[in-house]
Amino acid sequence: MSGPRPPARDSSTDVVRWAAFSCVVVPVVLLWYGTSLAGATGTALGLAAVTAVCRILLRQSERGAARMLAEERTPRRGRRHRTGSGARRGGRHSGGSTPVA
Repeated sequence: MSGPRPPARDSSTDVVRWAAFSCVVVPVVLLWYGTSLAGATGTALGLAAVTAVCRILLRQSERGAARMLAEERTPRRGRRHRTGSGARRGGRHSGGSTPVA
């Protein structure tokens, strides 16, 4: 029923674009409703600072998620994936209880 889906867009880029848009629109609206120029400028600077921090955190989160996906895709090698029954450390040992002199 539904047609082909458009290619997936980067959602964090969209969020940052909307935040940048609000950094412009909110002070204009505040000025329109009679807020002082200093108040509107302070609001714009505050929104820009919050936007910058959110952008940094989003990028860091994306890199972490990409790193986790890359680790999941690589085959793991090491002690946990050995095959066969080798001697294992710890636990009980089957065998005689002969004293060592």
